[in-house]
Amino acid sequence: MLSNFFPPVLWLKEYNTKTLKSDFVAGITLAAYGIPVSLAYATLAGLPPQYGIYGYLIGGLFYALLGSSKQLAIGPTSAISLLIGTTIADMAHGDIQRWADIASLTALVFAGMAIVAYILRLSGIINFISETVLVGFKAGAALTIGLTQLPKLFGIKGGGENFLDRISSLIQQLPDTKTAVFIFGILTIFILIFGEKKAPGRPIAIIIVVFSIILLSTTTLGMLGFKTVGVIPSGLPEFHIPSLQIRDVDGVLPLALACFLLSYIESVSAGRTLAQKNKYTIDPRQELLALGIANAAVAFGQGYPVAGGLSQSAVNDTAGAKTPLSLIFASATIAICLLFFTGFLQNLPTVVLAAIVLVAIRGLFDVVEIKHLYKINKQEFYVAMIAFVGVLIWGILTGVLLAAIVTLLLMIKATSKPTVAFLGRIPGTKRYTDISRHPDNEQIEGVLIVRIESAILYFNCEFIKEQLWLKINSESDTLKTIILDLNSSPRIDIAGARFLKQLFIDLKAKNIYLKIAEARSEVRDTCRAEGLEVLLGHISRSVSVDDLVVEAIRINDKKSS
Repeated sequence: MLSNFFPPVLWLKEYNTKTLKSDFVAGITLAAYGIPVSLAYATLAGLPPQYGIYGYLIGGLFYALLGSSKQLAIGPTSAISLLIGTTIADMAHGDIQRWADIASLTALVFAGMAIVAYILRLSGIINFISETVLVGFKAGAALTIGLTQLPKLFGIKGGGENFLDRISSLIQQLPDTKTAVFIFGILTIFILIFGEKKAPGRPIAIIIVVFSIILLSTTTLGMLGFKTVGVIPSGLPEFHIPSLQIRDVDGVLPLALACFLLSYIESVSAGRTLAQKNKYTIDPRQELLALGIANAAVAFGQGYPVAGGLSQSAVNDTAGAKTPLSLIFASATIAICLLFFTGFLQNLPTVVLAAIVLVAIRGLFDVVEIKHLYKINKQEFYVAMIAFVGVLIWGILTGVLLAAIVTLLLMIKATSKPTVAFLGRIPGTKRYTDISRHPDNEQIEGVLIVRIESAILYFNCEFIKEQLWLKINSESDTLKTIILDLNSSPRIDIAGARFLKQLFIDLKAKNIYLKIAEARSEVRDTCRAEGLEVLLGHISRSVSVDDLVVEAIRINDKKSS
């Protein structure tokens, strides 16, 4: 269907004048929010301010045509801007033009990855970066970003290659703090926070930007050590293919992959949040295509990777956006500003941009969630802390990948040593639960009931075997039947099926019968392919543990009589 590829087909059918008015107001409000934020994020990425505006202008325009979210706003984000700034620094060797070209190339490679992921239906990749990793990553990113902006707040140069170096440099330069700049920055932060609480969704940032420009342009305040963004080229971005190729830049592939993962995770998370609030659903696979095309367009338009951020999307939603047309109105507003008002921005003090970034990132450090993780699950807390420390010491890319790898290793460890539960019957019922957790359960004489609470795979067979035989050898000689409850085993591989076959043979040698209950379809298929039904008889999903217990008791009673 056309709507699967081109979502506007769905919402254009119900479009009306009232919706148009809401989207128009939301678009102008989003542009008023996005212009100062994109200027700030571009400086965080180490790029001239206009590159951030290009991302908002082009990214939002193309996402509106293909995105499945009705309120998601696309543009530069703090995390991706920091990742671009810190990673490209070593690639560009101080050449600002090469820096910009690498940033655009990164967006293009990102786009290629997203489109390939769309074609291959890889939208499930979002699940490989857990919420726990994101908690630590965001906290680390918040501190890292904050340290890059604090020197601007104090009116000093700053410096340093990593977290500790930046702290040391900041402390050493504090005596050189420019008091007027610092007071101006603190007042800006206070007004932004106060404005967010008292007038949520309103373009407080653009009001501060306009006021600060007028102040520096008409008074002698600029002589007190204020740095400004300088001249911003007027006009729309020129479209051309990035001048560099992948082979020209060592390290651009992992950088693009990191941007892609962060962008997709951030966009889908924000999109789902807003979709739930507004009672509709988004298509994660369609988001791959939309982000891919949006970033390809940004790459051709001299921008750097963009994503859907929750803060900018919340502004769009709060301002009344009903459809992605609000992004088109925002892009049109930004285009007008680029054509006619860039000269007005040259006296914008950088301390205002620093204040905007510092206020925008304060929600990234979620102390409540970190405390919650520590309270309920120490292991997940440690994963979050690995991401947190990794981002601070080695940077965003390495920190996130390190935490993701640790998460996968912990998952593998948990799967390699699954719970092998021995069950007893709940008195007066036909239900069976773990007897170690429920010691009042009834043990069935001559019958051992086992539940394996994971898939049965080549790397956990030996552990399961050890647990089973420890229990079997500890039982009395009266053991006649072992029932495997496979209801909690979603799949079994060939090695697992062969392990069960050998278990049957070994148990038969001891005159013990092996029975399988409630096996799932994939498990049954593999067991049949390995010939287990020839040994065990028909393996059926409908055969319950209690059915086999009743049968075992009947056979045992018959033999004893």
